Amino acid sequence: MTKPPGADLYPPVGCLAEQPGMKPVVANANTIAYAADLLRQGRLVAFPTETVYGLGADAGNPNAVAGLFKAKGRPANHPLIVHIANIDSLNDWASRVPDDALKLAEQFWPGPLAMILNKQPQVPLAVTGGQQTVGVRIPNHPVALALLKSFGGGIAAPSANRFCRISPTQALHVYPVRSVWNPQLLI
Repeated sequence: MTKPPGADLYPPVGCLAEQPGMKPVVANANTIAYAADLLRQGRLVAFPTETVYGLGADAGNPNAVAGLFKAKGRPANHPLIVHIANIDSLNDWASRVPDDALKLAEQFWPGPLAMILNKQPQVPLAVTGGQQTVGVRIPNHPVALALLKSFGGGIAAPSANRFCRISPTQALHVYPVRSVWNPQLLI
């Protein structure tokens, strides 16, 4: 397969988690597109952010979100943060966004700031833990941003670890627990 322009933009940061074994992958245009396709199929993908590795699911797909909760062993009433690609996507997830929230977004996104805002009616209650608010943020990591842009929607992504365990900051920290929740891809 011929590499598309910019395919070597991202360094190797993980492994493909498809049975029976693991094989190294490079976060390039091909693996990003593959990860986005997996998300569209309702599957889980582990990916880096500027803070920790996240375990991601399509935030608009309640079945995918349910799989995320099951995989992590996370109680269903614990809300998830929806990662978005840009400020323009904010209104897809949040309603009646205050001017002050927009100012904060413009100042601190992309970055680790998550904002809790009133949710749009179409946001699955599974994402919000049954609440009428939703957490949103734009991560500041080239792989996460490329994945979000390729996917074209919100990705619910708590840390890629079992509930109440130490959050992984490197791909090698995700690898030992992959058999517990079997992500389809670790980039």
